[in-house]
Amino acid sequence: MLYYLFDYLEKQYQLPGASLFQFQTFRAAMAVLLSLLLATVYGKRIILFLKRKQIGETIRDLGLEGQKQKTGTPTMGGLIIIMSTLIPVLLFADLKNIYIILLIVTILWMGIIGFVDDYIKIFKKNKKGLKGRFKVLGQVVLGLIVGITLYFHPDVTMRERTNTVITEQYRVEKIKGGDIKSTMTTVPFFKNNELDYSNLISWAGEKAKSYAWLIFIPIVILIVTAVSNGANLTDGIDGLAAGSSAIIVLTLGIFAWVSGNIIFSEYLDIMYIPKAGELLVFIAAFVGALVGFLWYNAFPAQVFMGDTGSLTIGGVIAVIALIVRKELLIPILCGIFFAESISVMLQVGYFKYTKNRSGEGKRVFLMAPLHHHYQKKGYHESKIVTRFWIIGILLAIITIVTLKVR
Repeated sequence: MLYYLFDYLEKQYQLPGASLFQFQTFRAAMAVLLSLLLATVYGKRIILFLKRKQIGETIRDLGLEGQKQKTGTPTMGGLIIIMSTLIPVLLFADLKNIYIILLIVTILWMGIIGFVDDYIKIFKKNKKGLKGRFKVLGQVVLGLIVGITLYFHPDVTMRERTNTVITEQYRVEKIKGGDIKSTMTTVPFFKNNELDYSNLISWAGEKAKSYAWLIFIPIVILIVTAVSNGANLTDGIDGLAAGSSAIIVLTLGIFAWVSGNIIFSEYLDIMYIPKAGELLVFIAAFVGALVGFLWYNAFPAQVFMGDTGSLTIGGVIAVIALIVRKELLIPILCGIFFAESISVMLQVGYFKYTKNRSGEGKRVFLMAPLHHHYQKKGYHESKIVTRFWIIGILLAIITIVTLKVR
């Protein structure tokens, strides 16, 4: 809203300083400062409100050290993240930008699903929360919305590369590429690192490419569901999900910045995505909200994010990665989420397999998800979280390096 106000003041009255709001970097800086302020100052008030309403976590006895002391800790802290993100975005972002609209829908949609899940756990005294099929259905619907928007919306485009040609007069000319609709994405570590999803059905003939949405939309649904659930599984000990997510989102912010800037994208030889630069404002606000939430969520946690936060974080990360066309980097960048998800699948799968074979189920890990395995081995929560953060930073660096390592 302030973006439009200062744009009007600049055009009508040439107000000194008003032109600053035309710069994405300035608005991103303002967004991160405001989100940090909201999360730290007003976050405390939300925590006190949750305590008054006795919205506390009921902890199952899993035999983990320090677990019983966490009983009664306020949950639904994801509301802090959502509030601290949306207010700066509404103030400083271009709300006509299709990517900003899509992310606002994502944060609200996943926030509602997570809120319903937490509400059932707390007020209905049902520890299982929202039934799994309804949770997955909500994720699938979001994936459907995101997939349809990215495929069909006219503002979702990419810029064709500038081609150098030699004319019949032996003159070298550069032909600038135009904005086109495309299902192209980035493949890491390859020289010609672009994959067009429509090529996956090219065997059916040239006309088949017009039905690329049959491939693209299911892939989007799979990515949104997988990353959202991965973030949800990672939220198990104080500060792990919030800190790991802040690293991931900050890295995606770098990709959004270079992909949305025609100079940087040309220099790095990556696809230029018009209007993607505006993502920087949303990402800055989201990172600020996560770091501000970490102020209260670091060990010992004064508040838990609950599914209100974890499902929302995963959904937002997935959608940003899809917008900047870096979704194939998710297994690297979101390696912590990936490892947590794999540990659960291995544990459940191996237990069922051995039980069917011998009548007695066996386990791969002492406990799943993976962070609980290390707790069972006697590692303190803070040590586990810090080491996971370090691994997350290393994975983020590897992800950034893929810009040039091909």
